[in-house]
Amino acid sequence: MNKNLFATVLTYPAPSSNYRGESEENRTVLQKIAKGKQEYTVISPESMRNALREMLIKAGLPCNRRRLHDQEQLAVEFKEFPNATKYADDFLFGFMVADNDAIKKNKGLPSKRDSVLRMNLAVALTPYRFDATFHQSPQNAGASPWKNSANSALLHREISHTAYQYPFALTASDCKGQPEWTKVLLNAIAQLSDVAGGHARSYYEMAPKSIIARLTSSLVAGYNTYGFDEQGHFTDLSRINANDLPPNEFWIGGELARSMDATLKKQLADAGAMFYDNPQSMLTDLAEAFLKSEEI
Repeated sequence: MNKNLFATVLTYPAPSSNYRGESEENRTVLQKIAKGKQEYTVISPESMRNALREMLIKAGLPCNRRRLHDQEQLAVEFKEFPNATKYADDFLFGFMVADNDAIKKNKGLPSKRDSVLRMNLAVALTPYRFDATFHQSPQNAGASPWKNSANSALLHREISHTAYQYPFALTASDCKGQPEWTKVLLNAIAQLSDVAGGHARSYYEMAPKSIIARLTSSLVAGYNTYGFDEQGHFTDLSRINANDLPPNEFWIGGELARSMDATLKKQLADAGAMFYDNPQSMLTDLAEAFLKSEEI
């Protein structure tokens, strides 16, 4: 049967000012959502997908879209009309063309395509505590050929020290025909960085500290895809047994595997669960197993 890959990534904790919203005067506001009575900072799947696209380009895959950094607004450029058979980013991330003239000129090509990679928001593990930093922007004075303002400014930036967790999913049949592109994608997730980094000033790694994955014929993950608690424990691990979640469908990597109780780890391993101390190695092997599950 066709296999589905579901996974949840937990990052390392670090100070973050990533994924900012509109500024209020000189205050840079982090984007947040409410869970219960508290607010948690978030990072969008679109920003992660953009970083993944840049990594695919650096890996040498053919990509249709590129960022333009010399425009007065956020801008991208496409080499040609989207073509999922020719470009890895069109194949993996999908597209939608609403330009009727372009559609008419390219009648042999579809104007829209769903994303092969499914992702959801990265959500902070710890609530936002109203932390902020202040920075003095110096006056651009003297003989400077340009001046942003007449005076120096005090910059107010919201910041949060937290780890993030985010889920992603792939279906083997969707990756049919381009297994190598899918392998590069999973390798990029294993090393994901440069996501929504405040105008190239902020460095925050989105690569996994811990990762739990399920390779299954089930159409749903079946577990809490935001299941890491503030201590980095995954509460649904207790459900992995013959009567609930089949152990032989689970892959567990990183800190979650390294710190697991030895008795429980042996019990799950004997039942078929896969354990990897290194999450990058796990995603490499998981990609092979995932793609072998479908006649590609």
